[in-house]
Amino acid sequence: MKKNISTSLYKDAKKLMPGGVNSPVRAFKNVKSNPIFFKSAKGPFLHDEDGNKYVDFIGSWGPMILGHSNLKILNAMKKQMKKGVSYGAPSKVENEMAKLVKKNVKSIQKVRMVNSGTEATMSCIRLARGYTGRNAIIKFDGCYHGHVDSLLIKAGSGVSTFGLPDSPGIPDELAKYTISVPYNDERAFLKAFKTVKKDLAAVIIEPVAGNMGFIKSEKSFLELLRDKTKKNKTLLIFDEVMTGFRVAMGGAQDVYKISPDLTALGKIIGGGLPVGAFGGDSTIMDQLAPDGPIYQAGTLSGNPLAMSAGVALIKELERISPYNRLQKLSSYMLTEISRLMQQKNINFSYDNLGGMFGFFMSKELPRNYAEVVESDTNLFVKFFNSCLKNGIYFAPSKFEAGFISSTHNKKIIDDVLSKVEKSLSEIT
Repeated sequence: MKKNISTSLYKDAKKLMPGGVNSPVRAFKNVKSNPIFFKSAKGPFLHDEDGNKYVDFIGSWGPMILGHSNLKILNAMKKQMKKGVSYGAPSKVENEMAKLVKKNVKSIQKVRMVNSGTEATMSCIRLARGYTGRNAIIKFDGCYHGHVDSLLIKAGSGVSTFGLPDSPGIPDELAKYTISVPYNDERAFLKAFKTVKKDLAAVIIEPVAGNMGFIKSEKSFLELLRDKTKKNKTLLIFDEVMTGFRVAMGGAQDVYKISPDLTALGKIIGGGLPVGAFGGDSTIMDQLAPDGPIYQAGTLSGNPLAMSAGVALIKELERISPYNRLQKLSSYMLTEISRLMQQKNINFSYDNLGGMFGFFMSKELPRNYAEVVESDTNLFVKFFNSCLKNGIYFAPSKFEAGFISSTHNKKIIDDVLSKVEKSLSEIT
C-alpha cells in the first residue's frame, strides 16, 4: 500500500498545525504510525490521497450513520446554500430541528443549539451550577466530555479526593470542584457523593462511554445516579454527543429508560457539519438568557446549513429506523472476529449497541477505564496497522469506539472478515 502522498502531506502539516492535525487522535500516535490523508468518501468507503480504498469503521466518529455523501443530506445542504449559509438571526429550520429533537429525546422539553459537543457539555455545567447555586461536579474516569476545563480532570489520590488538572492550563482552583470516580463503581460514587452532596451541582456521565473503547453503564449504576441526584436536587447530565440518535432514536437514555435532567447532543444532529445541542426540562432551560440570568451565546449556533443537514438526517432515520439492522450486522462482524481471534489463541472481548461498538485485546470485557488500560496495547497496535494495510479503517486507538453505517452490508463485512483473517496471519 502506497503512502507517499500522505507522508508528504503530514510532513508539511506538522509545519503548519500543532502535531500536524486539528484533533490529537488523528495523528496516529496511539498506533505508532503516521496519519492517512483522505480526499473523498462515499457510502462505507474512504479514499486516500494515494488512491487507496478503505472500509470505514469510524464514520467521522459517529455522524455518518447513513454513510458518507448521503444524497438526501447533500441535497438538503445544496438547497439551503442557495438561500444562504448563515444569517446570524432566527430561521425556520431551527424550529424544525428543535421539534425533531424534542419528539425523539423524551427528556428534552426545550433545546439550545451550539456548535460542538464541547460547547454542549460546557453549557450544561454552567447551567447546572447557575440553576442549583452549587459548584461541585462528579464525573467518571474515562468519560470524555470535550476539552472543557471543569471536565478535563483526572482522579485525585482517593475516590473522594477532588480532582487534579488533566492538562496544563487548567487552574487548580477550578479543578478542585470536580471529583472523578471509577465508572460503574457504586461504592466509589456513593463515597464521593457523600463528600460533596451539599455543594453538588451535577453528575455528568456518558451512559455508554465511547472514549475508553466502548463500555456500557450497568443499568443499576445509572439508576443509583438518578435516585441520588433526584433526592439531592442535583442535576443528572447525560453526555449523549456520541450516542444520541446513534444507538437508538432516543439515544442511550431510551435504551436504559432513565431520564436525565439535561442531555448534551452533537455529531449526528449536524449531518456531518459542526454542531452541538443541549436540552432538558423547561424549568431548567428557561434559566438561560435571554429569559433567565445564565448567559450562553454563539455566533453560528443554529446556523441554517448545519440545521438543514441535521433535519434531513434525522428524518431519514425516522423513515428507515436502521438500529436493529445495525445491531445485527455489528454483532455478526464482532462474533466472527472473535472466532478468528480464538483460532489464534488471542484474548479478545467486545460489545456493541446499534451501530456503535468496541473491542479489546483482553479475555474479559472491561467495565471501566482502568480495565481498558490493562488490555494488550501492543497487540492492538499490530492488529490496527495490519488491518489498515489491508484496507480496513478501525479507530486508531484502543480507547475509541467504532461505528457501522446503514451502507455497510453483509457482503462488505464478509470481505472485511477475510481481510481480518489475513491481517491476523501477518501478525501471529
